[in-house]
Amino acid sequence: MIDVVVSGVLFDMDGTLVDSTAVVEEAWSRFGATHGIDPVEILAFSHGRQTIDTVRRFLPDLPEDEQRDIVDAMIAAEIGYVDGIVEVPGAGAFVQRLLDLGAPVALVTSAPRELAVERMTAAGVPVPEALVPSEDAERSKPHPEGYLRGAALLGVPAEQCLAFEDAPAGVEAALASGATTVVVGDLEASVTAGLPRIAGYTGLTVEREGSAFRIRG
Repeated sequence: MIDVVVSGVLFDMDGTLVDSTAVVEEAWSRFGATHGIDPVEILAFSHGRQTIDTVRRFLPDLPEDEQRDIVDAMIAAEIGYVDGIVEVPGAGAFVQRLLDLGAPVALVTSAPRELAVERMTAAGVPVPEALVPSEDAERSKPHPEGYLRGAALLGVPAEQCLAFEDAPAGVEAALASGATTVVVGDLEASVTAGLPRIAGYTGLTVEREGSAFRIRG
């Protein structure tokens, strides 16, 4: 159950607004097969994090320029691959409702800008003007830098924002920023204990209350 009044809204992307599971799993499965690493182990770590952090985690002895080459190749392979990418139920209408009411909304994603815009567009979810992609955050989730930057772009303290997340690293980042945090999906982890959760956005309502916004569902 959610019933909060906030001044801004912060969204993760993959798994939170956009279901890109098939694309992401295929990319990391190829990486695992190439380097002899169990994809299950990779996916358990990678969700919600920047690609470079995962490459560093599993290929720590590789020179940095070679790590970056792998990341660039992986991202290039994902650009233009939108088959099977769909919205999390109700995400597009919910984001549009927020924007129509004039709510400050930011997207905070571990994906690069081009890939984020492409996936959001493919899923039919509006892309907010305020966007913090991987290239704009030096420190990946679970560090709160991305969410703090997102709130700053909105001109709203993070403590007055509502954040939607689906991955352990992302939930940690949102909480560390001070934002009220909602878990999207069925994630069960120590960091989600006591947090409100939703399966999708179809049951949520938004109403303007002066300069703030009440979100219920």
